Formats: sequence, C-alpha cells, structure tokens
Amino acid sequence: MLVIIESPYKGKVKQNLAYAKKCMFDSLMRGESPFASHLLYTQVLDDAIKKQRTMGMERAFNWYKHADLMAVYIDKGISDGMKRGIEVAEKLGIEMVYRTLNGNSNRR
Repeated sequence: MLVIIESPYKGKVKQNLAYAKKCMFDSLMRGESPFASHLLYTQVLDDAIKKQRTMGMERAFNWYKHADLMAVYIDKGISDGMKRGIEVAEKLGIEMVYRTLNGNSNRR
C-alpha cells in the first residue's frame, strides 16, 4: 500500500525531522510503503525560501494521485503545510487516517 506521510516540518525543523523519521518507521512497520516528501525534497530545496518551499509542496502533490492512503500524524498538531496536503488529498478522494505514534488511529 502506497502511503503519503503528513507530519510537521517548518518551525522546529530538527525536532520535526526526527518526528517525521519516526512516522516513516511506524508506517513501514505497518507493512506500508510510505513517502514523506519533506524528508526528501528538503535535502535539495531550501524550505526557508518561499519559492522553493512552494515548489517542493507542489511537486509532492504530484505523487498523491498514486497513493492508496494518507497517514496524518497528529502528535505535534496539524501545521499549515499539513492542512494544504490534506486539502489536496480530499480533492483527489484519497482515504485518510489520523495517527499518533502510540498506535491510536482514526480513519476518515
């Protein structure tokens, strides 16, 4: 199952990257094939430069049409970037599940 991972990035970047890696691990342990664009694209794009941040988000949205599920990890709340990803997923009719790392989940 191809899964888009939504978790915060902007703000406390170092902490949010560590959290995103834990989310990716959680998804892998569930037998999923996760994709977290903020773990990949931020290696070559500068998220502090608005044009590059926007480009990264738009390119990430191109992957959504291939996804079976979006997993929204909510331990740290839902950021503006996550809200944008959720909106795109809703428009595409992608099934969503809201998760925490302690194992709680809620499908929507």
